Amino acid sequence: MGMDAIAEKVKSRVATSDFSRSVKFDCGEDGVIVVDGSSVSTEDSQADCIISLSRNDLEAMIAGELDPTAAFMQGKLKVDGDMTVAMQLSQVL
Repeated sequence: MGMDAIAEKVKSRVATSDFSRSVKFDCGEDGVIVVDGSSVSTEDSQADCIISLSRNDLEAMIAGELDPTAAFMQGKLKVDGDMTVAMQLSQVL
């Protein structure tokens, strides 16, 4: 699944949420997905929180196969910036 397809899945989930902050999923060479409130983009920009992880782990997280907290504890993802924003978004996804 490409980054655009992942972004569409994220977009459908945040569209109906009250998430109002910004988070960037940084998948290195595979690209980024930036969630800013209810808008989702694959264009790189500033965010309140940056979550670094592999594209495969992001796909698994969106599919519900990888728990965000477990991924963090296992070192599969790193959070830079406001951790509370990441926790709010994990409730939406």
